[in-house]
Amino acid sequence: MQIEVKENVEIKNLTTFKIGGKVGKLYLPKNQQELVYLLKELDNYILLGNCSNVLFSSQGYDGNVILTTGLNYCEIRGNIVIAECGVKGPMLSQKAAEAGLSGFEFMIGFPGTIGGEVYMNASAHGQAISDHLVRCCLFDKKTKEIIYKDKNEMNFGYRSSALQKNDYILLGAEFELKKGSTDEIKALMERNLNSRKDIQPNLSHPNAGSVFKNPENDSAGRLLEKAGGKLLNNQNAKVWEKHANFIVNRGGASSEDILNLMLQMYTAVKEKFTIELIPEIIFIGDKTKEEEQICKIIYPKIQK
Repeated sequence: MQIEVKENVEIKNLTTFKIGGKVGKLYLPKNQQELVYLLKELDNYILLGNCSNVLFSSQGYDGNVILTTGLNYCEIRGNIVIAECGVKGPMLSQKAAEAGLSGFEFMIGFPGTIGGEVYMNASAHGQAISDHLVRCCLFDKKTKEIIYKDKNEMNFGYRSSALQKNDYILLGAEFELKKGSTDEIKALMERNLNSRKDIQPNLSHPNAGSVFKNPENDSAGRLLEKAGGKLLNNQNAKVWEKHANFIVNRGGASSEDILNLMLQMYTAVKEKFTIELIPEIIFIGDKTKEEEQICKIIYPKIQK
């Protein structure tokens, strides 16, 4: 099987943060068959989609990285939508709108793929990816077989799913949307886009999306703003002036620059509200000594 692979590749230009060192091997499967082959053959790997919710180490990662963006098949049958893990959210949102289907309007401004959005149960504007999910096609890492699980078996919660236990990998998903007015659906998508533009940085300002998860019944952005988060910055990175839960790479930022800023944000909220924010951004790769220390503080329960 001829699967495209690149060695010793700079990963930063593939990430929305534009940060990251070299990776040992980068695999680019074009279909589900190639992806499943890799998942069976490789013992250790990191699986990524559009690299939009990650901070890749500037030290790099001397291992295997698989990108799923080549798995971009999607199909609409009536009000049923079937999508592979590498399909980008905005494209699927547009396709659903053109078919007069409602439920994916919130995805129009998301840079991620379906795999990443199901993994984290992405949500915005009162909608979530799990709302209309019917079942998932998964790779079982223990048995190395393809299996299917219904929505009620996926343990969806706020920014969480069964995929985060690392037993399964999403290959594709089936959704059942609701019929609606195309004009109304597109109008809602436009409102969602405008709302994001008003407060969130677009990718011309390299960022990885929300930095911290919202605590229960509260907003990380609100807490950070009240704690003076918008004033935090360093030479190469800054907190976005319109929303305190975003960090922007000013140009040339390293992963250490970003982690230092995340620690400042975390500490400000902890000192003012005694609330310990949990990062939404996933850190990947080797760490400097300083990065090790920061990660022990801000990722204590979810990342060693």
